[in-house]
Amino acid sequence: MLIFWDQRLVFLATPKAGSSAIEMALESLASAALQRPAQLKHTDIGTYHRHLGPWLEAQTGDRFTTVALMREPVDWLRSWYRFKLRDDHEDPHHAMEGMSFADFATEYAREGGPEALGIRSQGAFLTEGLRSVDCIFQYEHIQDFVDFLENRLDCAIELPRINVPPSVDVHLDGDAERDLRQAMSFDLDLYDTL
Repeated sequence: MLIFWDQRLVFLATPKAGSSAIEMALESLASAALQRPAQLKHTDIGTYHRHLGPWLEAQTGDRFTTVALMREPVDWLRSWYRFKLRDDHEDPHHAMEGMSFADFATEYAREGGPEALGIRSQGAFLTEGLRSVDCIFQYEHIQDFVDFLENRLDCAIELPRINVPPSVDVHLDGDAERDLRQAMSFDLDLYDTL
């Protein structure tokens, strides 16, 4: 999470949606950068509205605008799969060993699957009840986000390419993709509104 005090702007770092590159490019411009531990880096909109937002407003007398990125949901899950494969070697139980993306997607689509995999949906991160992030940009059209930031921060921004997961097979057959899309319907609907 990055806080831009003078601009009354807060960037909420959606997991697996380019947040590391954004933070690397903009940390020096931010008034505060919360990057560790992951619970602070990835503060969701609900937590922001319960804790940080009211504090910022009390300190400044102004409401801060929240911004975030959202990745196309199926592609987002592909990124999670590649990330978990890469980081699995640090897990002594190797939970990902032998798991294909099709197996991973099937597990995610099951009742309780996201929690079992330790993955929270983007919709749950970006919305809570009637509240949502003020400005959500599609990761796939990141230049729109960069243009917004350049205008608000009054500077040129160049994003580095970092934290790139390994290339692996992330193909799904028609039935598996249909089931996954059904399980991700809230996120897909939200993404379509952006």
